[in-house]
Amino acid sequence: MSDEFENNGAAPEDCTHDCSSCGVDCPSNRPQDLREPCNPHSVIRHVIGVVSGKGGVGKSMVTSLLAVTMARMGYRVGILDADITGPSIPKAFGIHERATGSDQGILPALTASGISVMSLNLLTEHETDPVIWRGPVIAGVVKQFWTDVVWGELDYLFVDMPPGTGDVPLTVFQSLPVDGIVVVTSPQDLVGMIVTKAVRMAQMMDIPVLGLVENFSYFQCPDCGNRHSIFGPSHAAETAEANGIALLAQLPIDPELAHACDEGAVEGVQRDYLDSTCDLIGAMMRLQKKD
Repeated sequence: MSDEFENNGAAPEDCTHDCSSCGVDCPSNRPQDLREPCNPHSVIRHVIGVVSGKGGVGKSMVTSLLAVTMARMGYRVGILDADITGPSIPKAFGIHERATGSDQGILPALTASGISVMSLNLLTEHETDPVIWRGPVIAGVVKQFWTDVVWGELDYLFVDMPPGTGDVPLTVFQSLPVDGIVVVTSPQDLVGMIVTKAVRMAQMMDIPVLGLVENFSYFQCPDCGNRHSIFGPSHAAETAEANGIALLAQLPIDPELAHACDEGAVEGVQRDYLDSTCDLIGAMMRLQKKD
């Protein structure tokens, strides 16, 4: 080992740049912390990502329900809508005004119950304006939602991510201090494989997987009370077990809840679907903080 390396941390002269077989403690062989600091006027205690391997499984609705349930439990909650090209969080909460700013940064919108929300739909001139950007630009905006938005003091910030394992999930996992993710799925056979991809990405990024939420699990007839598996039998338990994660909840097809999301009134529908999930997340975060 050269004196230069011992003195200033530079790589030895005979370095092959193959870190996989090298035991030398040099800068190239140390994991880099790429996390960005949040806005200096924000204090965010826990960041929870909500992910799915594919679109159309109701991930944004689950994000909304998690936030509403946590807020009802007395926590201060925010939602960072990282689904830049398909933002739907503002619509679910009936938010149509544009975001404002101050010398401290961008100010999030507040829902009727006080949930802080930031979404690209709050920055465009019209809600229906398409976002025709390439991946790196989209990822940069997501990062700015973390660094430039004045979130204030939050107990939980839920990040509604776009489906898949592309630029935005990678940016969130690398740039934000994510405490854990909730994976959203649906009963179809194909989804098991997609869930595995999302879980393995999180594991590769050292992000804890809190568990699985299956949406559209069944429809309960209002007349006879029987449950009908509209999309086929559930494979959530098998999928969760195969990936070594917990099955947190199985949500029914709920026309009233869907209508409330369409009308911007998700906070007005009383549902206990995710109460136990939020209790579990709270317990996990308290344990994580203690450790």
